[in-house]
Amino acid sequence: MARPKMLKLPEVLEEIGMSRAAFYRMRARGQAPRLVKLPNGHLRVRRNDLDDWLSNLDSPAY
Repeated sequence: MARPKMLKLPEVLEEIGMSRAAFYRMRARGQAPRLVKLPNGHLRVRRNDLDDWLSNLDSPAY
């Protein structure tokens, strides 16, 4: 079984086009993709969690 792809926070921020501060504000409101804290303290986002979060955004752009 392959391990899921884990993205570093800067990779996530670049992909979604968001600043770190804006991401943490969304996280504080419970509106950001789930973060995984590794034993060394580094933060990661699972690729499938990011994809699910992006597909479930409730305000489409017209």
